[in-house]
Amino acid sequence: MITDACGCSSAPDPASDPGRDQAIRDAFRLERLTIVWMVVEAAVAIGGGIAAGSLSLMAFGADSVIELLSAGLLLWRLTVEIKRGQVFAEAAERRARRAGGALLFALAASVVAGAAWGLWMHRAAGLSGPGLAVTGIAIPAMAWLSRRKLAVAAVLGSAALRADAMESLTCGWLSLAVLVGLGAQALVGAWWIDNVTALAIVGLLVKEGREAWSGDPCGCC
Repeated sequence: MITDACGCSSAPDPASDPGRDQAIRDAFRLERLTIVWMVVEAAVAIGGGIAAGSLSLMAFGADSVIELLSAGLLLWRLTVEIKRGQVFAEAAERRARRAGGALLFALAASVVAGAAWGLWMHRAAGLSGPGLAVTGIAIPAMAWLSRRKLAVAAVLGSAALRADAMESLTCGWLSLAVLVGLGAQALVGAWWIDNVTALAIVGLLVKEGREAWSGDPCGCC
């Protein structure tokens, strides 16, 4: 199997690659872990964001829902390969990654609209203890998940799994942005910080959506 500088690889023949079956099992485990965590993360972040009136926290929770859908699509793609073979899985992968990209673009548009409304209305966000806790936990958890997914994606030659890994990595950055933004608002007391933090997140969402749609997360494959 040939691997390039960014870890992408050409898809090997399953019959000649005994490690592929193990990689698929590893991918299943990682996506199931993702689903469990994203259910918790989305519920706490969205609930906390609504209670505190925090757009950045609600955007973080909405991104968790996107990742939950992405994980479900990846499980479907892996199941197709197990049942019908790698050729069928490649077609499923294209549909999976494009669906994930479209969802990310939709999320970015909704965040821009919400931030613009919050700035227009001079709306300040409150603080949510559970929301801050889940964003803090997400930073190391998403860093670990993204590393493991990237390693498995390289073995499988899967652009969809690599895009999913980049979503996990972005989730970690989003959690850091939310934590810093709400912490700064608590210290400084500026009403606009939460909305500006949410707008800063949009750039990451658009970049991630473009990579998922094109199937080229590192610009080289």
